[in-house]
Amino acid sequence: MNEDISMLKTAKGKRPIYLGSQQTDQLLTIAIALMEEVSVLRDRLDTIERLAEAKGLILKDDIESYQPDPQADQEREQWRAAYLERVLRGLQQQ
Repeated sequence: MNEDISMLKTAKGKRPIYLGSQQTDQLLTIAIALMEEVSVLRDRLDTIERLAEAKGLILKDDIESYQPDPQADQEREQWRAAYLERVLRGLQQQ
């Protein structure tokens, strides 16, 4: 089956309700999205910390005492905005 992904369409009709109410389903969707994000970030952070420590590049104290500069703050804020959009997508689609 060589179906082009760009050709896929969204489902038509109302979204099914699984947990008794639309709001409860939306909260579950948000919670699962957050769980996915946190899990991936945790694995990546663990990898980076282990590699850095093994190479003697960064100590845990360096990470704990780090103060981001204005550029880093701006980039983090942009990332957070996109992150919230992804996590809250289920509410925004209603």
